[in-house]
Amino acid sequence: MMSRQSTLTVERMCQLAQVSRAGYYRFLHRPDPAVGDDLEVRALIQQIALENRRNYGYRRITRELRDRGWQINHKRVLRLMREDNLLSVRRRKFVVTTDSRHKLQVYLNLASRMQLTGINQLWVADITYLRLQQEFVFLAVILDAFSRKAVGWALDRSMTTELILAALRQAISERQPPWGLVHHSDRGVQYASADYVQVLRQHGMELSMSRAGNPYDNATCESFLKTLKVEEIYVSEYRDLEDLRAHLQAFIEQYYNRRRLHSALDYRSPEKFEQALTGWPALVVTGAAKVSFSGHGEIYQCNGEQPESHSPTHCLDESPAGYSWAGCSPAEPACASPAGANSARRD
Repeated sequence: MMSRQSTLTVERMCQLAQVSRAGYYRFLHRPDPAVGDDLEVRALIQQIALENRRNYGYRRITRELRDRGWQINHKRVLRLMREDNLLSVRRRKFVVTTDSRHKLQVYLNLASRMQLTGINQLWVADITYLRLQQEFVFLAVILDAFSRKAVGWALDRSMTTELILAALRQAISERQPPWGLVHHSDRGVQYASADYVQVLRQHGMELSMSRAGNPYDNATCESFLKTLKVEEIYVSEYRDLEDLRAHLQAFIEQYYNRRRLHSALDYRSPEKFEQALTGWPALVVTGAAKVSFSGHGEIYQCNGEQPESHSPTHCLDESPAGYSWAGCSPAEPACASPAGANSARRD
């Protein structure tokens, strides 16, 4: 026997259910919600990728999406970017150009012994070359090692002391650092020159230099230069030096410092990271960086009392005589704790 339900027309069923026929057919042909979400997410991913010159990988784009209110898994972002051919491409090797074959004085590597607690405790500096259509030019940069912010830079056709002095003076004018800040660089002849050392001393800065032929001691600055080349230099063409200068200013000051998410800063830009510090604007160091020396544990302030098992003097490879500055501990008087390979931080 045929069921009565099978004899009802669509129109009659819509009347009984009190819905329109158009609404019924829209319900039958409704799109898959997941497909609709994918289309919206794809459009947003493409927008973020283009805003950042297609240099963001899936991790940074995932973080950017979450900052915009999306609860999304990084695996889904990776799948969509792979399907849309939006994955960033890394190219070219970094080239070392440091000339450390000179007889000028070099300085102890303090940067590798520091545990940073705030900005303006350690600046790192480096020089690299950039290739234009008809010439090579040179870029000097200075970064705050704690926030990774580029605080000074200069561009010129020659790799001279004046080039790095221009970057240093810009950094000093921008940050007004306290006495005791450590300036770290490689052992290049420009950084060891008398003119450069004199300016550092005039502003109360302590010098620190990497080991010979070891780029890892200055990894923070090396990483910035690689980012600059991959995300700006290698994907652009410049008419001349002034055109390059304008692009560098936009990339460093408007994009890198203010917008680009940095994985080492919990995916925040350097400026947002600094703004999140307690007591912003924090242009004055609120605490001292801890420094340790090989074979002598952590340097600390003795407060006028010398513990029984502590040596009153330093070896030649430790702290210089009268070692003391505002940005790092200890303050005067200072003592070194003896032996303790486990507590010492080595080069």
